[in-house]
Amino acid sequence: MEYDADTALTRLRRHGGGGYVIGQLGQSLDGRIATPTGMSKYINGHEALRHLHRIRAEVDAVIVGIGTAIADDPQLTTRHVTGPSPVRVVIDPNGKLPSDLAMLHDNAAPVLVITCPGRPVPNGAEALELQCSGSGNIEPATIVQALAARGLRRLLVEGGAETLARFLNASEIDELHLMVAPIVLGSGKTGLNLTPISDLDQAMRPLVRTMRFKDGDMLCMCDMQMSDAA
Repeated sequence: MEYDADTALTRLRRHGGGGYVIGQLGQSLDGRIATPTGMSKYINGHEALRHLHRIRAEVDAVIVGIGTAIADDPQLTTRHVTGPSPVRVVIDPNGKLPSDLAMLHDNAAPVLVITCPGRPVPNGAEALELQCSGSGNIEPATIVQALAARGLRRLLVEGGAETLARFLNASEIDELHLMVAPIVLGSGKTGLNLTPISDLDQAMRPLVRTMRFKDGDMLCMCDMQMSDAA
């Protein structure tokens, strides 16, 4: 069916103030998110970007990993649609966030940095110190619980692919919006790289609805709460 914003956002809106975590990923037909040289702007079209901004306008907070924050210097606002910009959350266990990122100076929305105890956080952001694992990471469930305690219950895990994979592996994604562009890269970075499985009955099998944006991209709305083994 043709893209309809209200229908696409039904599940997210249905949960109102309750907890809900939505993930998003834009990719090519062959599952690539960048070329071998790292070029990724823009694999998806403008309508997919507007849909992403609509999701941002519906959530309390948008989450990115430190790699995405450094590589893309994202604004994480709703500048392409009408609606409030969410709290911008950066997962930065080791205190690597640069002080010159745009989001730290634009006053568009608060910036919250999730980090291990004692790590530095630049001016313009608030630190949320959480317990790190032995590998130096912060568990997704710990992040979701800590944000909920602050009233940030509807979350968008926007990137990058490794951060999204960690949340999927931890079963902390309720819905995944996969935006697929009609382009074949043939090589480059793949989107979802989850924990390896040995049998097909271990695969995630979400309930999927699809829509087509007017500029050609496809939106796959994956209900991960309905994901089950074969």
